[in-house]
Amino acid sequence: MGNTNKAAGSLLQIVFGDVVLGVHGTDFNYLFSYQTGGLESLVVKGREWLYRTPKPTFWRATTDNDRGNGFSFRSAMWMGADMFIQTTGIRIWVDGREVRRFKAPYNNRFGGPVEAELCVIQYRYRTATKPAAEVTVTYRVEAGGQIQMRASYEGKKGLPELPAFGLRFIMPTAVDGYDYCGLSGETYPDRMAGGIKGTYHVDGLPVTPYLVPQECGMHMETQWLRVTRSHTQDNTRSDGESFALAFEAREKPFAFSCLPYTAEELESATHQEELPPVRRTVLCIYGAVRGVGGIDSWGSDVEPAYHIDGSARLDFSFAIRP
Repeated sequence: MGNTNKAAGSLLQIVFGDVVLGVHGTDFNYLFSYQTGGLESLVVKGREWLYRTPKPTFWRATTDNDRGNGFSFRSAMWMGADMFIQTTGIRIWVDGREVRRFKAPYNNRFGGPVEAELCVIQYRYRTATKPAAEVTVTYRVEAGGQIQMRASYEGKKGLPELPAFGLRFIMPTAVDGYDYCGLSGETYPDRMAGGIKGTYHVDGLPVTPYLVPQECGMHMETQWLRVTRSHTQDNTRSDGESFALAFEAREKPFAFSCLPYTAEELESATHQEELPPVRRTVLCIYGAVRGVGGIDSWGSDVEPAYHIDGSARLDFSFAIRP
């Protein structure tokens, strides 16, 4: 298994461990967990980019308008689905060939790293909803370290409308800021008319200072995003040198938010001072986002074109470039 015609330095080194799959190359080391159900560690040039395993996300914090029209109540099960999800299957392909029986003790047959040009890891999940829906997340790791990602929600008749569908990345420390190519300012599917296409820089992790914390910080129609940090949790590092990670759209632009809080943390706070201290970065890449409305805050629903049907299939892709 694996291609041995190329120089070893240009190939992936794939290690079938007892509890993780290691995918290694020049200046990058990725660990895909069988237990946590996803990419558990993403190290580039010795720096860790993950604090938690990325998982599908379905909840954006509700707004005054959502609460006013009853959306929070109608779609409440998606908040539970956002917090709890079950991994139901893992599949692995190496250079196009599926690898079966890769867990212990069968992994011992490899006898060491497997060299390859391409490794694909696919996780399948079941949502904590009734009825349950299926989600797949596929990582396609190339020899240069780029990860092509695809997330698919299969939909299920009988489920309420979704607030959003995306993937959530929690990073170990707060970013210094981010640059992106897309629409200016804060935009939503029904609030894009004032956005101007261009390339923009944002310092830090700004949170809109609403009296009651709620959904904020969305950026629609994004072609690429680059987040920059200069701090790690490694106390042996003291150089303060900045380092970055890029996310690039594939078939179509994506939406994203880059905040210091999860949607559940925003949802749980009734005043700004109840939000926890800023420690980490919560980056969510979205393939679908419900509109926010704003006709009034006393009962008017979002316009029909900006709803997300819980029974419809949703699919999006992007790339992570170290």
